[in-house]
Amino acid sequence: MSEWKAKRFWTTASVVPVDGGFTVHLDSRAVKTPAKTPLIVPTRAMAAAIAAEWDAQEGQIDPRTMPVTRSANAAIDKVAVQHPEVAQMIADYGDSDLLCYRAPGPVELIERQAQMWDPLLDWAEATLGVRLSTATGVVHVPQDHRHLGELSARVHALGFAVLMDHRSADEIWHLSRLDEEWQIEQWGADDEAEAMAETKRLAFLHAKFFLDLARSPN
Repeated sequence: MSEWKAKRFWTTASVVPVDGGFTVHLDSRAVKTPAKTPLIVPTRAMAAAIAAEWDAQEGQIDPRTMPVTRSANAAIDKVAVQHPEVAQMIADYGDSDLLCYRAPGPVELIERQAQMWDPLLDWAEATLGVRLSTATGVVHVPQDHRHLGELSARVHALGFAVLMDHRSADEIWHLSRLDEEWQIEQWGADDEAEAMAETKRLAFLHAKFFLDLARSPN
């Protein structure tokens, strides 16, 4: 037996102000998350983006074409109910940040990493009060626990370069791909690896778009 799939049953998706923010109504029915929680988002802009996704559905509902709706669902059903755990999981990356582990060679790569990554570490020190140490190779080097504590506190309150608009999302993505792009220059691209990287890039850019919707004044 084929799996049942929901079909469009509404005529219009509209933004409705509610206590705590905004929601979306499909005709007169309020949208809920998969966990049956009211879908309430902080800004009209985000609710309008969600309403547009619902309005674009034709025939069977395809969640894959509704990235803002899915992100809002995840924020409400998953992140909100375990925010400290999620924030700490993210903060823990500070102890093994890519920017801190430098190649032993060749000299051209060493210089490129310093040129592109050191300014971000300088920005983190000036803006966040955190100076992460660098090391050569991939063996883990523990960071100063005081600086990790400061990073953790900021992550729990939301922070970092993209959030604070220090660099554009495209620039940050490019910087994060320095090693991979170096390898491509030397040996050529791998189609499978490139496809996976593109999937990650689009997810990263969507996360920034979702963040901007959450901060929109309208």
